[in-house]
Amino acid sequence: MLDLEQLKTFVCVVDEGSFTRAAERVHRTQSTVSQQVRKLEELVGHSLLLRDRTGQNISVTEHGEMLIHYARRLLALSSQAVEALASDVDLEILRIGVPEDFDARRMATILAGFNREKPQARLETLSGMSTDLKNKLASGDIDIALVKREPDSGPCWAAWPETLVCVKGAQADPANGVLPLALFPQGCIYRQRAIRLLDVAQRPWRIAFGSHSLTGIQAAVACGLGISVLPASAVLPEHSVCTDLPPLPPTELALISRDGALSGLQRALVEFLRVELQSPAL
Repeated sequence: MLDLEQLKTFVCVVDEGSFTRAAERVHRTQSTVSQQVRKLEELVGHSLLLRDRTGQNISVTEHGEMLIHYARRLLALSSQAVEALASDVDLEILRIGVPEDFDARRMATILAGFNREKPQARLETLSGMSTDLKNKLASGDIDIALVKREPDSGPCWAAWPETLVCVKGAQADPANGVLPLALFPQGCIYRQRAIRLLDVAQRPWRIAFGSHSLTGIQAAVACGLGISVLPASAVLPEHSVCTDLPPLPPTELALISRDGALSGLQRALVEFLRVELQSPAL
């Protein structure tokens, strides 16, 4: 394995063109510098430098020319790693969970805004189903989470009601037979609402399309692959509300955190999210 100290000495000798001047630059004896270069040559199995009779002036061999490029890159990378670790000392990691079906662009814009205000925070964002996010919050894998849930179903920092609608493709006209559904996976509250709605209405149904992605469900509905339940904010111009089905009770988007006191930055993120999520999506 290449030794960074030996590589540093080798680069210094090449740059100075002399063992003597290199020794002065690194504040070591000339014999120590020569010994380090010799050990490097033994390690790589090739002569790296050609010395004149006086030993004062040197030139680089073909193998030395090859190694010098790698040596400079390795030393630069080592320096960058040290700087990165040093700059991370004052960073606080904030781990936040976001529902898989939340508007990814909107959330990215919000979190980028927080990062600009609090550059000392390092955000780690995890997306997933709300049930999974609650489990990760309980196990300490994340600190803060946005979850979709039944209204008033537990403590939270803030909550926003979500109006739900049953949607179909603008040109779709589902027959009175078995209704094809485009739904999120098991555990999603929208899925539960859709199935409960149709069971109460005594309408037969089948799963025609499934996806974790909000954009995937929106596209499937727009193309007429199936009907779905979505928050009103996620209805696209290509969608049409199903007026022949009963209205749906609202759900809730809640901002929650794990047990225990929040740090200053965690509280700042909570307050930032409360304000930003209160504003309507553009």
